[in-house]
This record gives sequence, structure tokens and C-alpha cells, in this order.
Amino acid sequence: MKISALWLAPMAFLYGIATRFRNYLYNIGYSKSFNYEIMVIVVGNLSAGGTGKSPMTEYLIRLLHEKYSLAVLSRGYKRKTKGFLFADEYTTADEIGDEPYQMYLKYKKVAQIAVGEERTIAIPNILLEHPETQVVLMDDGFQHRAVKPDMSIILTDFAAPFYDDHLLPWGRLREAKVGAKRASAIVVTKCPSDLGEEEMKTMSSKIREHSGHETPVFFSKVVYSRIKSMSGKINPADTKYVAFAGIANPDSFFKHVSSRFTVAQEVSFADHYNYTAEDVKHLIDIADKDSAALITTEKDIVKFRNKEFASLLQNIPVYYLSIEHQFLINGNVFDALIAEYIEEKYKAED
Repeated sequence: MKISALWLAPMAFLYGIATRFRNYLYNIGYSKSFNYEIMVIVVGNLSAGGTGKSPMTEYLIRLLHEKYSLAVLSRGYKRKTKGFLFADEYTTADEIGDEPYQMYLKYKKVAQIAVGEERTIAIPNILLEHPETQVVLMDDGFQHRAVKPDMSIILTDFAAPFYDDHLLPWGRLREAKVGAKRASAIVVTKCPSDLGEEEMKTMSSKIREHSGHETPVFFSKVVYSRIKSMSGKINPADTKYVAFAGIANPDSFFKHVSSRFTVAQEVSFADHYNYTAEDVKHLIDIADKDSAALITTEKDIVKFRNKEFASLLQNIPVYYLSIEHQFLINGNVFDALIAEYIEEKYKAED
């Protein structure tokens, strides 16, 4: 943490008092938490910003969809609508948010995708419309204490682990580190591929100082897909790219693109950025000057799939890369842990 940010420490102290008191009210039962007959798995974090929650949710969809009827529930960050919505063939990214829309496009055949700020209202709505649902995956709901999940998976970024961070606004923590005690498992994300066993042990030890000694800790890395075209057609003549991204930590994306392709320029936008026609024209102008194609993330590309941009992009190739979580070790143990929690839930219900 930079010395220049020390003046924010008193504000972080007050924020910590407020969040601790709120959690205390839930812990003693004064504030009501609702548990449901179906399995609810929360994927969240202690820190604000991108730790890879949506890719982890997608990992769980792929893991579970053949055995269970799934629904994914998200807040729909920065969407232009309010209330509860199911994604359908008429839905846009503006209506439900970029990441839920991305999941809908990929997994609409195997999971219901819904958004709703009030999870306690949203889950009954899911069950009303789709009573066959067996597992609800809550994408980013760890601080939503009104829902009592059956399993909570906390993610923390390898480059910025929660145990080295501070509360907002001094740092990026949404709540005190002791919140890690509510985790069923903790996954350190975005790890280097060559992370050694000793460093894993050191990080696990520091994590368990806050979560408890029995908490399972896992380590995963980001795996990028092969290059994909928005139009579905790959042009082998496109060898130079203008890379752009509106994600929380674009440096890793730009670094990866530069390692695989010739990059003429890099353009950053704010996380969950809502692109305008002027932004698209600006990117096209940059690419035209460099005789380059455009390349971005899967999260960004969903916002380009609308009629407003179609005519602008018809003469320029636009490519994207998707990402997935891949465990460095013990991925099978993680999978078995998920299965165990679900089986215990339904055994208890029976």
C-alpha cells in the first residue's frame, strides 16, 4: 500500500466498524439469512475488482451441468435495467450486464441465466419459473448475507492476496479479513504456471491465519483460448492487432496478446465499460492507421454484438480471446469437494 494513501486509513477504520457490525448482526441471527431447499453455491471474494469470479462460475457450469439442473444468478453489474430478469433470445448485454450475457451466449442450453439485485427475491423467482432447478450458482454474492449459501468459494488474486490488503477506501477489501472464516474453500487465481510448492505452502499458511487451519486452499491459472473471430471467420492475413479491453486488470491481457501476436497499440477502458459508437469509430481509426485488426476479451466482445455497431464493424475484422480457470494441482480434489457439498445438502434435505 502506498504511503500517500495513509490518510485514507481513518475512513477505512470507520468502514471496518460498519461492516463488522453488519456481519455481527447476521452472525447472531438478528438480521435474517435465508437458506433454501436447493443447493446454493456462492462465488465471491473479499476484495473489490477482478479476481476471476465469472470464469470460476463458468468452470462450475461445465463441471455440474451434466448431472444437475443449473441456474446462475448475478447482480448484473452496470446493466441499464433494474429488478429481476431472465436472459432470453431477445436479451442484450445492456439489459443484464456483460458477464451474464456472455454466460447466456455460451451456456443457455445447460443453465438458466438470471440477474437480480435482491437475491432473496431472485432465488424464489428462479424456482417459480424453473422448479426443476437443483443448483443455483451466485456469481459475486459473498457479501450478500441475506442469503445463507450452502457453499462459499472465495477467490483471491495471486498478485494482490487479501491478507496483504486493507479495507476500502484505503485498500480494496470489502470487509475485514476475518470474513474468510465463512469460506468453504479459497482459490488463489491468476497464478504463474511455474508457481512452486513452497510458495503455495507459504500462501496457504497466510490465508489460513484468517480463514482457519482446515480451510481448503487451491491454486489456479488463467488459460487463454485460441483466437476467435466475432464474424466466425479467421483471416490468416490479419497479423497485426490493436488490442483493447474494458476489464479490471488489463495488463495481463495485453501481456498475453503481445506474447502471441504483433500488437500495434493497446487501448484501455474502465472495467465493465459501456462502449459508444464514438468509441468504436475511434478504435477503427486507430486500426486503420496501423493497417491492423482489432482484438479484445470475450467480456468486451459481447457488447459489440448489437445492431448499432454492426454497420461500423462490417469492414474491419474483430477478434477476441476467452479465458478459463485451470488448477495448477489438485483440481480433482476441488471437483470432489463441490460434489461432496451438494451430496451432503440433498442428503440432509432427504
